[in-house]
Amino acid sequence: MKQQPSAFHLMAKPSGSACNLNCAYCFFLKKEKLYPGSHFRMADEVHEAYIKQLLEAHQTPEVTIAWQGGEPTLVGLDFFRRSLELQKRYQKPGTRIENTFQTNGVLLNDEWCRFFQENKFLIGLSLDGPRELHDFYRKDKGGHGTFDRVVRAARLLQKHKVEFNILCTVSSKNGEHPLRVYRFFRDELATHYIQFIPIVERDNESGFQEGNTVTDRSLGPDQWGRFLIEIFDEWVKRDVGRTFVVNFDGALAGWLGMAGTVCIFGPTCGLALALEHNGDLYSCDHFVEPNHFLGNILTTPMNELVASAKQKNFGQDKKDRLPRYCRECEFLFVCNGECPKNRFIPTPDGEPEWNYLCAGYKAFFKHADRPMKIMADLIRRGRSAEEVMGILDMEGKNIRAKFEKAGRNDPCPCGATDEGGKPKKFKKCHGK
Repeated sequence: MKQQPSAFHLMAKPSGSACNLNCAYCFFLKKEKLYPGSHFRMADEVHEAYIKQLLEAHQTPEVTIAWQGGEPTLVGLDFFRRSLELQKRYQKPGTRIENTFQTNGVLLNDEWCRFFQENKFLIGLSLDGPRELHDFYRKDKGGHGTFDRVVRAARLLQKHKVEFNILCTVSSKNGEHPLRVYRFFRDELATHYIQFIPIVERDNESGFQEGNTVTDRSLGPDQWGRFLIEIFDEWVKRDVGRTFVVNFDGALAGWLGMAGTVCIFGPTCGLALALEHNGDLYSCDHFVEPNHFLGNILTTPMNELVASAKQKNFGQDKKDRLPRYCRECEFLFVCNGECPKNRFIPTPDGEPEWNYLCAGYKAFFKHADRPMKIMADLIRRGRSAEEVMGILDMEGKNIRAKFEKAGRNDPCPCGATDEGGKPKKFKKCHGK
């Protein structure tokens, strides 16, 4: 008998790839080619099978039911009222259910938000920063920007006290303005939960994960590194414990010896799957394509598909096919090669399947290493990671005092060395 996981994450797409927007970088719009002639609406038979099988398969006290698209609001509010009925019917005694819901926000109104609040839905709202940065790629079917409508959705969620996260895709456009983007979310939108998602868009017609070139919309590896570093420097000095950035929390888990709290940083994968509107199950949301089709839950139970050899191999391949360049990296303990969807370029010594974003991640991990070590040490001692802000502030004051006292020919207080390993003189370093 196949060993079945006690828990897994499944992203359900009740409207398939159907969406009311036409975001230029969206890889999922092309998935409609997989289902020609479909109305892209999950039938009640599939809906009930999904809820029943998901709840039966989990052997944990908490189960997340995740809704995504396309755009899930297109199926209407009654669909989700029906879902709550099904969840109550099949909920095991003592099990807690949480619904998560990713949306572009355009169709949200008071009725939707009251429903979310009353039923404790956690919302992921897609927004790419200030108006001109958001509207550059996130347009509707008529080619019009969507910024005002999405901000209106955010205000409605806040008005109804609905818990929500910002999902910000980082492209070559807004990737040039990290602090503008971050400060907009923190100061103008007054939201405190943010996830930055790098756009790595393969340049092909299929929409599948194939080919080794990317579109101009994709951000570059160095650009991604600078984006993370600039935001991290502001966050770690003033916002730890006040603004939560998923990218930083996921990385910190690595320094705590817990890599994988965010799936992209796990040593293996395979426990984050995608369910299409007709019941087709795929290995991952980023691999909804024929080579990674597992079966349909109406004909084969979900738990058997999740535990199948094909899915286990998919998950284990992340570790087994990692290039030597990555296996020998000092930051393997944090990123584990990151997401397989981004592993499509050769390493410097010619091995395949190196991560396109590696240079950016490595620069960020190097830059953040010391503050991450401080926060990890604080947490291990039962203290708050927020204390890192005071520690760094005191260190800054001390080093500024040393700069003020340093003579031109003294070693620079920053500790920099020249190519021969000798301390740099102050006049040739920070004293310039």
